[in-house]
Amino acid sequence: MSTEPIIDLNTISELKATVGGDFIGELVDTYLEETPRLIADLEPLLAKQEAEAFGRTAHSIKSSSASLGALSFAALAKELEMMGKSGDLAGAQPKVKRLAMDYAQVQSALKELRDGS
Repeated sequence: MSTEPIIDLNTISELKATVGGDFIGELVDTYLEETPRLIADLEPLLAKQEAEAFGRTAHSIKSSSASLGALSFAALAKELEMMGKSGDLAGAQPKVKRLAMDYAQVQSALKELRDGS
């Protein structure tokens, strides 16, 4: 990932102000439960060249990641979403692999944030 922080704390602060600090933990837990499944779903969709479903799945990853402040991770998911929307999945494989690898950093940062809040 880039040099920007894994989790944007301004986004988390805004979310806390909107939904309350107690609810952040639940949002993080749901994200940590659902996101690995969504990432795993990308591989078979890519193998079958199901661009529309691939794009929808990447969109879900992008949206939930952005809402929790994982902005560079969300940007990578957006690239995959756009590839799905365009119907052209050429070159998606290395991005899916990078997304899966980068998720470990996001997961770690969110767990730390959740446990520290």
